[in-house]
Parts: sequence; structure tokens; C-alpha cells
Amino acid sequence: MRTAVVRVNIDPENALVPAQLEEGMTALLGLVREMGADVVDKRLAGMPASRREVGLLIDCDDVDAAKRAAVELCAKAFGTTPVPGVVTFISRGTDDDAHGVLSGFGLTGEIVRVPGDDGFDVVYVTLRESDLERIPESRIHTALEASLNCEVHIRTE
Repeated sequence: MRTAVVRVNIDPENALVPAQLEEGMTALLGLVREMGADVVDKRLAGMPASRREVGLLIDCDDVDAAKRAAVELCAKAFGTTPVPGVVTFISRGTDDDAHGVLSGFGLTGEIVRVPGDDGFDVVYVTLRESDLERIPESRIHTALEASLNCEVHIRTE
């Protein structure tokens, strides 16, 4: 399972005062920890009104469900109507990360990791030939290398 960073604008109307932001953040920390998630540390009271955004760290396989959960938690904590923002993922270089990158392209593939001669892993990814007709191999390769931080070889079947 991957860890999503779900960003949420908690005060789109710019109505909360610093004390409300601090109270809401305290409440949010309690709520997210109850569900096994976390919050990227941010001092909302010191942020410009247009950037009152929190990042929730949520382990998930379903991005839409993670967004919904994040918005619900923020609404409960701050008493506002939050707006979801961009979702990114924390990469730990695992095979789950590789599968997540592939799923972002709408692909599935076989991942095989072997130790390299220099002590670093080499990851072999097997994809269908037809997948590479619709998505350039270079895009997939670059995304996989960035996520895994290791050498990647793409093979086709």
C-alpha cells in the first residue's frame, strides 16, 4: 500500500482567525491519528489566507476514497467546507511504489527486483507490448526510476 499526501484547502472562504486555525489543527491531529494517518506539520495561522492547506498522510489504494476521507476529517476538525487539492505519493522505493506508478498510467506489470553488482537493486518491469504503443516507454521508465531511485529495465511480453 502506498502513502498518499492528500492536500486540502481547509478554509476556502478565508474566514477562520488564527485561534480557530490552531484549534482546528489540534482537532485534526487527533482525528487523523485515530485512523492511523498523520498530518504534514504546518503552522496554518502563519500562512497567507490563500494558502491554508494541510497535507494528510493516508495509506491507501484508492485515491478518491483518501480524498473523501481527508475532506471529511478537515470539515469535522475546522467546521468549514474544505476543498481537496493535489494528491501526491511518498515513495519508499518499494515494489508497491512501482505498481502504483504503473497504475497511474493505467498499466499492470510484473516487477522483479534483483541485487545489482554494485550493491544497488535493479528492477525489471515486464509490460505488454500493446501498453507501450499508447504510452511512451521513456515516460514510464523515468517515472519508475524517480519513484524507486534505482536502475530500471523495461521488458515486453
